[in-house]
Amino acid sequence: MRAVFVDATPSLGDVMERLRRPGDIPVAINRDPDIRPEALPALLAGAEIAIDDHTHFPTEIVRRMPDLRHIVFLGTGARSYMNPEELAELGVQVHIIKGYGDTAVAEMAFALMWAAARGLGDMHREIVAGGWPRPEGRQLTGKTVGLIGLGGIGTEMARLCAGVGMHVLAWNRTPKEAPPGVTMTDLDTLLAESDVVSLHLLLTDETRGFLSRERLGKMRPGAILVNTARGAIVDEAAMIEALGTGRLGAAGLDVFTEEPLPAGHPLTRLPNVVLASHAAFRTPEATDNLIGAALDHCRRIAREASGG
Repeated sequence: MRAVFVDATPSLGDVMERLRRPGDIPVAINRDPDIRPEALPALLAGAEIAIDDHTHFPTEIVRRMPDLRHIVFLGTGARSYMNPEELAELGVQVHIIKGYGDTAVAEMAFALMWAAARGLGDMHREIVAGGWPRPEGRQLTGKTVGLIGLGGIGTEMARLCAGVGMHVLAWNRTPKEAPPGVTMTDLDTLLAESDVVSLHLLLTDETRGFLSRERLGKMRPGAILVNTARGAIVDEAAMIEALGTGRLGAAGLDVFTEEPLPAGHPLTRLPNVVLASHAAFRTPEATDNLIGAALDHCRRIAREASGG
């Protein structure tokens, strides 16, 4: 049995080499992070396991990979890159990795929240261009943050926000006991009462477009929206319209419907938006957790295949 890391960045490839143990199954590391799906059948010939960071695995391409049985996706958003149900019908199981970057992503959400509240994105741009703006920002201590989704990342975000004196509301898709400092509530109450709404949902068929035009309209006027989950969870066109009119006061965004964000995208022209490049999970600590978990998946798959 062998595996191929199909799209390793230099740093991910180095971590993979460092964390592999003697006795692990062979892992070929392809250090071309921009590989196209059409090249995957040749790259994966004879390999049962693909390790995937960000490459699309279209079902029609996977049909041309008779040896492939497992895709280990580096993260939770595999559905943005492949159709797990269709692949299962071809005998290919998709594995995701949860929890590896909860703290890293929560810290990014926390940073985007404050940056959006103080207008740091636009202030930075104007200073670089030679200006000296002195806008009036917003103080968040004592304000209310609403967390949509209270998994590992949402729970970490709750801890950070409660620690600086914010009131924390939360709503989860399934019933959940509130951690210390958090008040569980219904979604409409959260949207109406929160000065900041931060999204922490997995992207599924049920959550695609979850923060719809109607739900955006239920948010407190002038509220801040933070999204470090997935762009497709939000009606992006409605969000842009609300930011343009001031109905939404500001946004801190790490994820988008189309990535990379195209040049000239409307979000790049809005002064009340702070943008990041889907990098919330990129810290050395999270990367070690991520690659370590991917190797654990490979070890388990190999044990099961050998009857161990």
